[in-house]
Amino acid sequence: MRAHVLERQAPAEEHPLVLRDLPTPEPGEQELLLRVEACAVCRTDLHIVEGDLKLHKQPIVPGHQVVGVVEKIGAGVRGWQRGDRAGIAWLRFTCQTCKYCQRGQENLCPNARFTGWDADGGFAEYATVPADFAYRIPAKLSPEQAAPLLCAGVIGYRALRRADVRPGSTVLLIGFGSSAHIVMQILQYWGCEVFVFSRQPHHRQLALQMGAAWVGQVGEHPPHPADHAILFAPAGRLVPPIMAELDRGGILSIAGIYMSPVPELDYQTHLYYEKEVRSVTANTREDGRELMELAARIPIRPRITTYPFDQANQALEDLKRDRLQGTAVLLLSASSTTETPPEEGKDDES
Repeated sequence: MRAHVLERQAPAEEHPLVLRDLPTPEPGEQELLLRVEACAVCRTDLHIVEGDLKLHKQPIVPGHQVVGVVEKIGAGVRGWQRGDRAGIAWLRFTCQTCKYCQRGQENLCPNARFTGWDADGGFAEYATVPADFAYRIPAKLSPEQAAPLLCAGVIGYRALRRADVRPGSTVLLIGFGSSAHIVMQILQYWGCEVFVFSRQPHHRQLALQMGAAWVGQVGEHPPHPADHAILFAPAGRLVPPIMAELDRGGILSIAGIYMSPVPELDYQTHLYYEKEVRSVTANTREDGRELMELAARIPIRPRITTYPFDQANQALEDLKRDRLQGTAVLLLSASSTTETPPEEGKDDES
């Protein structure tokens, strides 16, 4: 099979992924083998490729927003059939015996393993997944529409839960990339008022097109304080000004696996009146199942820019340079085409 292999970490503009011919993996016990149809490109992939996150396995095939068709079924698997469409997400294994797993917080499992970091992922023609960690893909969603939901979508959904967002409330989104534009569709469905901070004009324009009540940049002030906020950009320096925009009892959730240092917070300005800061760590499988049901019901339609399979390096570079609207998706078909991205920017948003 063909696969994009990361043999050494390097800046995305150096195109460090190498297209190799590898043996097609065999599914182990309790595993599925998928023929990959689409794999979305995530900022976490970029962090792994460029070295912001240390490698857990070297070489590694990145990619953890994978949609494919079940090709082979390992011993002991129940409930799946050859030809079923399935999804592979970031979280691919938890021990189910630690105190976190036992109390429904498997995303905090110290023994967790992750797709495209601990095990080869979906920048390949085939990929394996433990059957218990595979997701059923709603028939209403095409492979390229479903792929971004498996990380950008589910992490955004987890961030909504961590921020305790309620229907009809006011929510401030910081950064309007892949995850935020999916979250926006959920917030619109819930009847929320949405404010957006973004440095990029094309992101602010997209937010307005999708129903934002107000858009601006950090340092400007929305019409009134927000009940909840979600920070998608991996910029810790933004935490203090965001906290200053929250109403009493407001909650900020930070939806990134990597974050630059957070400056000192002033208690009276940023934390008093029971304001909170919460981090987001991966997701549970229940988060993913709930999101898939919600995506089919709304329905959620991610904005995507598609790339032929052999252009994985270009997709990563475009993500880094902020040339995308929505999510980059690699398509494993001869008819794949690349949509024209917007002009290059410098914003660092999810």
